[in-house]
Amino acid sequence: MNNPLFTTRREFLRTTLLGGALTWTVPSFVAQTFTALHAQADGALTQVATGKDGPILVLIQLAGGNDGLNTVVPYTNDYYYKARPTIGIPANQVLTLNDTLGLNPAMAGFKNLFDAGHLSIVNGVGYPNPNRSHFRATEIWQTASDSDQYLTDGWLGRYFDNACQGCDPTVAINIGPRMPQAFSSHHPMGISLESPDSYRFMGAKPNDDETAAYRSMYPSTTDDAGAESGASVSMVSGTVTLQNGQSALDFLERTSMDAQVSSDKIRAIAGKSKNMATYPGSGLSNNLKLVARLIGGGLPTRIFYVSQGGYDTHTNQRGGQDNRLKELADAVKAFTDDLTAMGEFERVKIMTFSEFGRRVNENGSRGTDHGAAAPMFVIGSQMKSGLLGAEPSLAPGDLKDGDIQYNTDFRSVYASLLENWLKTSSVPILGKQFPLLPLVT
Repeated sequence: MNNPLFTTRREFLRTTLLGGALTWTVPSFVAQTFTALHAQADGALTQVATGKDGPILVLIQLAGGNDGLNTVVPYTNDYYYKARPTIGIPANQVLTLNDTLGLNPAMAGFKNLFDAGHLSIVNGVGYPNPNRSHFRATEIWQTASDSDQYLTDGWLGRYFDNACQGCDPTVAINIGPRMPQAFSSHHPMGISLESPDSYRFMGAKPNDDETAAYRSMYPSTTDDAGAESGASVSMVSGTVTLQNGQSALDFLERTSMDAQVSSDKIRAIAGKSKNMATYPGSGLSNNLKLVARLIGGGLPTRIFYVSQGGYDTHTNQRGGQDNRLKELADAVKAFTDDLTAMGEFERVKIMTFSEFGRRVNENGSRGTDHGAAAPMFVIGSQMKSGLLGAEPSLAPGDLKDGDIQYNTDFRSVYASLLENWLKTSSVPILGKQFPLLPLVT
């Protein structure tokens, strides 16, 4: 597109009422197509469905910076109890994993998965020169960048670009109000939804013709107002065409039809598919219940993304973190039970991550401050269950600025799942080859 009016996507959205209307009135998937339009997209985003039998990765973000030492507890380590005289978890309360480590007592669901051979715990995960800002640390994990490197596309977005061309737009689904940066890609793909019923054109009733409603926004004739009215892309000064000769309006109308198909499909599957396990009452449980129904209903999705907040435990950590960890462990255990009953567990892996761990020493408010390395959890049926990576040292001389030092780069976990689970090369996605972990059998 050589139109000087559209020098940037931001300018395009700012200078047309169409852009403004779409970003507020249609699903985020359609709004994202403006990026593809500006980049001279070469066809409809929906092509051939990827099938319903491939591997699935479910990501759970523990937002706020989860304290790893009170999650996977070094219950025989004197340094731990000296550093945490009030919030340290007593050795007789932990759920033992081996002779030195145990789970937080609130995590009975994860202990059951560990004992059943379905849980792998990767110790001391981090990266060189860690950042303790919530925003920047999250960005590093979402983009899989070095700490001094700034990337605009996400690591999953690069997976979409490299391995998912021609996939259904529902190849990736975020359960939440806005798309995570991890999904950001050169060719926009994936959708965000909070509930199946909300994934429709805003204002459309369940039986409305949503494509007709979309078309009504763009009259086929022009008037004296021209582009000044902002009523139609076809009215904008200059000729707007895509590389294949398709007009901008044709592209957006086709995209709206793609979005309608996806919306109809999601609502139909969620309405007919039934959960087969009992879930506890929590927001995370509700989100995983929906994911289970979409998997059981045959949606051709490869990536699901859900978030759980509340891990920024600067004060009174024991109560707050224990509650969040119980919600996490109980919800994931119910989710795996549900998938097992549906016959789907064998093709699902679950990975948890948080933007950083916490300091070794407790602070003066019975909490912990922003730190660095922490454990990650990977759950599934066909995998190497157990403990991976060396247990981090808590000796004062081995700490760096009060933090435990990482021994496993988080991108090794990403690479292992990309190559051994999603069956795609990790190098084009992560920029180089990271050591692989024996997570998948």
